[in-house]
Amino acid sequence: MQNFILDTNVLLHDPTAIRHFKASHVIIPLKVLEEIDQFKRELSERGRNARTVSRSLDELRKQGRLSDGVTLDHGGSIKVIFADKENPFAVGLTADDLILKMAMDLQKANPDERCTVVSKDINFRLKADALGLAAEDYENGITREADELYTGQTVADVDAETIRLFAQDGFAVLPDSDDMLPNQYVTLRNSQDHRQTMLARYDAETRRVVKLLNSGEGASISPRNREQRFAMDALMNDKIKLVTLSGKAGTGKTLLAIAAGYYQVIDTRYYKRLLVSRPIFPMGRDLGYLPGTIEEKLVPWMQPVHDALELIVHTRPGSTGPHKKGGALLASNPLIDVEPLTYIRGRSIPNQFMIVDEAQNLTPLEVKTIITRAGHDTKIVLTGDLYQIDNPYVDSLSSGLSAVVDKFRREPLAAHILLTEGVRSELAEKAANLL
Repeated sequence: MQNFILDTNVLLHDPTAIRHFKASHVIIPLKVLEEIDQFKRELSERGRNARTVSRSLDELRKQGRLSDGVTLDHGGSIKVIFADKENPFAVGLTADDLILKMAMDLQKANPDERCTVVSKDINFRLKADALGLAAEDYENGITREADELYTGQTVADVDAETIRLFAQDGFAVLPDSDDMLPNQYVTLRNSQDHRQTMLARYDAETRRVVKLLNSGEGASISPRNREQRFAMDALMNDKIKLVTLSGKAGTGKTLLAIAAGYYQVIDTRYYKRLLVSRPIFPMGRDLGYLPGTIEEKLVPWMQPVHDALELIVHTRPGSTGPHKKGGALLASNPLIDVEPLTYIRGRSIPNQFMIVDEAQNLTPLEVKTIITRAGHDTKIVLTGDLYQIDNPYVDSLSSGLSAVVDKFRREPLAAHILLTEGVRSELAEKAANLL
């Protein structure tokens, strides 16, 4: 069997990681347990994960001594060992040094068994490689490179007659439709004249492409390009309960989501409330302690939401009177609420249009926690840019946003759109591309 030595960040990223190494020996250094203990008091997802790891190991301890090894359900085993048996609490060495020393000692003691250190820390893996040890990233739940993620759209070349019938009937059956995914968006293009196009969505139930909804009509914000038309169709379609919008800064992800939610809560009353949340991760140096109530503390983090809401309300037809700031608009309207994700665990959220902005900073477990809060008739929209991640424990491959895109792409109740064309301003578009 192969030996896998887990770094602390692996267990903090996924507290169930010890059960994902089938038919292998999972080894946890004592130093890792000490580091886990330092995080278990945090009132954050990282703290909860640390507590989950401790409870799981305590349950396994009832089956036998962890220092001797305990057999797991899938046939492998787990073992907690010292980096230095003669001096288990050695000082002067960093945690990484102790873990690597233990791995080297284990490799020497068992030359016939492959010994691999698993860590999400790139420098740790580089150190291991320099010492001649096999090193891997923890890839459970990782989908693929961000550039290879499902885009949610495709182009289909058809003849002029198909274009004509689609415009007339509102649907068409394509010969290669079996290769399409539910709610995949299609640009029907005349194979003889590429300037002639029609936009459609693949309906998996009828196995044909259908016309888009009158997206954006009455929603204050009108789509400016093809991708935004696709996104607005998904946001307005009440049969689609999970929408993911990814793309670089300035493509209109958050603005479109809030505009669609505002329209369906305030105007059509299809949902009873618009709930907007985002994880709290600062860009650059944190400002530290902020005085005031929870609402006052959240103002800096939720300002992008306030800006979008202010723009949407004041561009609506018939908007008159003094222009209120986003925070004042929220205070005066009980149908709109902005909350941090910190307190979402344990809740049930029925009949609401829920937007989670900056979802690229969430882990797959955090995203699972959010989506499983959805009650009857609730729609969840996740927006984010996989190239602007501030969470040090997440990258574009292990982000909860990319996991949802990959896992839900075959589900009829979900839709995804990758937005690539910037609409904020010419300067913002240049910055997003050049920098």
